[in-house]
Amino acid sequence: QVQLVESGGGLVQAGGSLRLSCAVSIRISSLRNMAWYRQAPGKQRELVADITSGGNTNYVDSVKGRFTISTDMAKNTVYLQMNSLKSEDTGVYYCNAYWSLRSYWGQGTQVTVSS
Repeated sequence: QVQLVESGGGLVQAGGSLRLSCAVSIRISSLRNMAWYRQAPGKQRELVADITSGGNTNYVDSVKGRFTISTDMAKNTVYLQMNSLKSEDTGVYYCNAYWSLRSYWGQGTQVTVSS
């Protein structure tokens, strides 16, 4: 069983920054892949960024150059640094981990970008 707890969301003006954190209940070095997803009102959940155990990263085109996903192995935490935020980045952001043939989700953290 893996538990994921997100934090760091909030209300920010367009152009501002936020850093989301996802605390993981197991050693993240044992996870093959971790990801951040988001779900805007009335839209489907979409992949924002992911990172493999080898450190390879992948981003949706709309956030490339603005968002950075990273991990802290010592703290078993995954981060999403979000810069130059836009109103279209508004949504609930979810942390995701795939472990032992199962996908695990956090409860989500709300990000609201005001224009």
